[in-house]
Amino acid sequence: MTDSSSNPSFDRSGQILRALVAQYIRDGQPVGSRTLARASGLNLSPATIRNVMADLEEFGFVAAPHTSAGRVPTAKGYRFFVDTLVKLQPPAETELSRLQSQLAGDGAGDAKSVAGAASAALSALTHMAGLVTLPRQAQLTLRQLEFLPLSNNRVLAILVINDQEVQNRVLHMERGYSESELRRAANYLNEKFIGQDIREVRRRVLEELQAMRESMNQLMVDAIAVAERALDLGGERSEFVLSGETRLMEFDELSDVEKLRQLFEAFGAQREILNLLDRSIAADGVQIFIGEESGYRILDDCSLVTAPYRVHDQIVGVLGVIGPTRMAYERVIPIVDITARLLGAALNPNQ
Repeated sequence: MTDSSSNPSFDRSGQILRALVAQYIRDGQPVGSRTLARASGLNLSPATIRNVMADLEEFGFVAAPHTSAGRVPTAKGYRFFVDTLVKLQPPAETELSRLQSQLAGDGAGDAKSVAGAASAALSALTHMAGLVTLPRQAQLTLRQLEFLPLSNNRVLAILVINDQEVQNRVLHMERGYSESELRRAANYLNEKFIGQDIREVRRRVLEELQAMRESMNQLMVDAIAVAERALDLGGERSEFVLSGETRLMEFDELSDVEKLRQLFEAFGAQREILNLLDRSIAADGVQIFIGEESGYRILDDCSLVTAPYRVHDQIVGVLGVIGPTRMAYERVIPIVDITARLLGAALNPNQ
């Protein structure tokens, strides 16, 4: 089955597997040989189909639930179906027009509003959960840096980035700093690093901390200590906008209360989902994680279909659909791909 050139029944087995997956996605019930005899379009007896299904089960593409004579696809079966057998169905013209108008309608809003519109559109079109990471800025130029002392060894860092964005960060330091110490530290850092990318500034600050720790004067020690915290980009990772997560309750395989609770907790914490999306941001086109392929047990019964989106030909984020492994891949894959292209265009003011 895995090598069509050496398996003369590959076409027949493939057609039966395609029919089985399609039927199971449609009905959510184990598929029997008589049903497949009608659905496959092949002039085969139920007995012959049972033999083929036994072969598919031996290869690990289908499994028999313990109380049923029918078969259901496994994660391996879905993977083979998606990679080899699926016949993609682009959205209808009416759906495409509605998607374009939704994104265009929010084109004048901020990036979060446009991402929210894309997330809601994905959920509405697929009847599953839609998620979109907020766009990352390709360049984060440091324009000004100021520090103000707060109580309890805290410092307020004020960063001006890209001429217009102002970020305020409260830093928890090992000791208290006076206003004059912080002013000298800010003057030193502004003189040395203004106009550079904030990521490069942090890298250089850490290099100086390691290379010159012994020879630094107190001014540099103060400046480096505060700058290291102020420029920590650990919190810069994109958050995502999620829509339609309650739609997942409509699927029997995800309706277990404890399973839903854990899944919604993962959505709320975002960490695992963002780790998964990070694996997609450098991908060329649509990525599909089926069941345990995600590496997160809470997603073992789910599939995630993702695609990166671009602004000015730079990948700035990822969007996708999360739902049960029993999702209509032939519809979802083109919807995710097209939405990624349209979102990039909506965020690109020059298009």
